[in-house]
Amino acid sequence: MERRDLLRALGAAGAMALLPNQSIAAWARAASGLRVVDGLTEAQLALVGAIADVVLPRTDSPSATDVGVPAFINVIVSENYSTDERTAFMSGLDALDAKVRDGAGSALAGLSPDAQAAAVASIEGAPDRRAEPARTYWRLKGLIIHGYFTSEAVMKGVLHTEIMPGRFDGAAPMPHA
Repeated sequence: MERRDLLRALGAAGAMALLPNQSIAAWARAASGLRVVDGLTEAQLALVGAIADVVLPRTDSPSATDVGVPAFINVIVSENYSTDERTAFMSGLDALDAKVRDGAGSALAGLSPDAQAAAVASIEGAPDRRAEPARTYWRLKGLIIHGYFTSEAVMKGVLHTEIMPGRFDGAAPMPHA
């Protein structure tokens, strides 16, 4: 089984369990295009997008940024996190950015795809996932996967999930008595 197939299966299971409440509202808010108050900075959104596309790149299915995962994460962080959680998450993103810049000499979004993958692999390989910036990375990765598999484009186009099973046929023939 390939990594993407495993993520697809896990994402579908997780998406169906969590979809009804927060995900639908967050995707609707992200799709509205309205400015998010207390959201991520442009640099943080670029970092989130770059990491998202390393985790879920474009193949025969859309990438994480193709379906708008950074906007989804921005809504979740700004509207669902407490002030302390939001501050810690944003500080963690800044620490991630600093780690990448120290190691690669550039922001993640400015690196080649191979260099991006190597930078993310070095963060994933951190011995202690509870220490920053690895803690924020793993939290971000969970948001990326959740956002990707609850997006309408992935649910309909990749997973072929029917939100309302069955179909309505208004012109169905009536049985004769």
